[in-house]
Amino acid sequence: MNSFFERRYVIAGIFITIVIILLARLFYMQVIDDRYAIYAGKNVLRQTIQYPARGPILDRNGKVLVLNEPFYDIVVEPRKVKPFDTLALCKLLGIDKAEFDKRWIKACKFGQTTASVFEKQLTPEVYAAVQERLSEFPGFSSITRYLRTYPDSVAAHFLGFIGEVKEPDIKRSNGYYHQGDFIGITGVEKSYETVLRGQRGVLNQMVDSRGRPKGKYANGLFDTAAVAGERLTSSLDINIQKLGEKLMQNKVGSIVAIEPSTGEILCYVSGPTYDPNLMVGRERGNNAAKMYNDVYNPFFIRPIQAKYPPGSSFKPLSALIGLQEGIITPQTTYYCPGYYQAGNRRVKCNNGESHGLVNLSSAVAESCNGYFMMVFEKIINRYGGKATEEEFNKWRDNVKKFGLGTRLDLDMPSESRGNVPTSLYYDNIYHKGGWRSSTVINVAFGQGELLATPLQMANLECTIANEGFYYKPHLIKAIGTHNVIKKEYTVRNYVGIDSQYFQPVINGMEAVVERGTAIRSKIPGIIMCGKTGTAQNTGGESHSVFVAFAPRENPKIAIAVIVENSGEGAHWAAPIASFIVEKYLRGTISQRESGITVEHFANANRLPDSALYYNKFRRKPVPADTAKKQKKDSLQKTQGLKTASGKENKSQATQLKTKKR
Repeated sequence: MNSFFERRYVIAGIFITIVIILLARLFYMQVIDDRYAIYAGKNVLRQTIQYPARGPILDRNGKVLVLNEPFYDIVVEPRKVKPFDTLALCKLLGIDKAEFDKRWIKACKFGQTTASVFEKQLTPEVYAAVQERLSEFPGFSSITRYLRTYPDSVAAHFLGFIGEVKEPDIKRSNGYYHQGDFIGITGVEKSYETVLRGQRGVLNQMVDSRGRPKGKYANGLFDTAAVAGERLTSSLDINIQKLGEKLMQNKVGSIVAIEPSTGEILCYVSGPTYDPNLMVGRERGNNAAKMYNDVYNPFFIRPIQAKYPPGSSFKPLSALIGLQEGIITPQTTYYCPGYYQAGNRRVKCNNGESHGLVNLSSAVAESCNGYFMMVFEKIINRYGGKATEEEFNKWRDNVKKFGLGTRLDLDMPSESRGNVPTSLYYDNIYHKGGWRSSTVINVAFGQGELLATPLQMANLECTIANEGFYYKPHLIKAIGTHNVIKKEYTVRNYVGIDSQYFQPVINGMEAVVERGTAIRSKIPGIIMCGKTGTAQNTGGESHSVFVAFAPRENPKIAIAVIVENSGEGAHWAAPIASFIVEKYLRGTISQRESGITVEHFANANRLPDSALYYNKFRRKPVPADTAKKQKKDSLQKTQGLKTASGKENKSQATQLKTKKR
């Protein structure tokens, strides 16, 4: 009897233990471990991401530059796929069985329980036909996204383009982006990605065992609405942007125009450009491949990435430094016999043209190289030749205050610094103490190793127009209904030149247009102050350069124009600039002398020889040790020793010369 009662207690104990274990397990599954709740939720709950529309981008007057149009992706989750009519789906999507198999394998590799894009960018018309039968294909569903569209097909380099995220983008986003999402790749689309992309929403739906929708989960209590991206208002003026792109057809170069009183960029042209609509849609890859293979590289953003010798457009800056340093006065004169004696070298001035007696203003107006070489040597040699390196570094620091040789912190990616050479650079070539002011004399008039971007050249004109300061250039002036809040764009950047020194320089720049080298670009009724330049180019004909601001009193626009391989600045760059300036100030373009018309300059083809341009663009820089072995000073390396016919003039091989500005 006792053994019976003992067995009863043992059996009861076993059952109680089992019950406790089961209850503990249930408690763990339902309260502590949430995996099973997630698994159960996935069986009855489907979350659909709601993609917001990207923010539109407008010009300064409210004209739409880019907006959105919807498109549809078909996505697949392999785990949910049931047997279906494969050929029917292929017919709907316009693909063959081999392509279907290829995509199916890729989707399975991506993840059995993860939805991935199976067919991209269906138009609303195609999607309407697919949507009617999509329920016949379990595991396949649709997602609405938005692509960009460009009503006026302008400002491609400013706007940039979007593209699908890559694995590094997904990792950097900490889970925000997923496969198939879009992100800004270049331009404003990249710089303001977090503003433009908006906020994604989530739609929670109940589904049955076959995956069919059965209404909203919790009556939509946990749904979140997608929030569209913010509207961006740019500083561009679409009217002069269109005109600039028209004028730069069949040309390589750039136009940058800035409002001096704010730093807002009004015109931002890179030539050649492209239709931004080509970077949208199913043919995007093919279109991009063609442009990547284009010798003239339309994706290259010349306003901020191209670096050119500023040529004679640098002379006003050189004069201002000389005035501030007390090296010259507005009355300082120089007699130009047609050359300048730089050490033991006789450097020709404007192909040997004698300017006679010139002062500061007339030297600017007549673009006398000799005058500015004289100013440069006086600055560098003020304490004797042994102090060359120290004084050169001081001169370099003064140049950099104008924004040359440094990034201007434009609200765009990939901005170049340009180049203002250091004394160390010359030490590496000529050895320390082995060079003098005469060795590097060509930087005095914007040649040699001195390089600037078109943006930097236009910003220099803003500084002169403002008589001593500039605002950092920028392209976005408002986000949503708020003005740009970056304080750096509202701060005056002073360059260390007293305002009293600007008038003599501006007088010379006014004379350039009124009666000097740019007289053919004079605008009736508007005083434009400018400077032509001929930036020498080792890969062919010189670049045509013109910088200016207008009107003289209370300037509204500053501009830099570069037309590659087009000779003197007065011939191409100056007329193009004058059209942009007049269009902005008046809204129309007045009748000029015969041949000076928009149509003439727009229709002219100034594209460099494609083979020569390809070699130049792909050419690698010469290493410092190689340059040192050549034993050539910087002037010899940058000055052309060819006659107008292109043949080497051996009688002049020992006389370095400069081309006419």
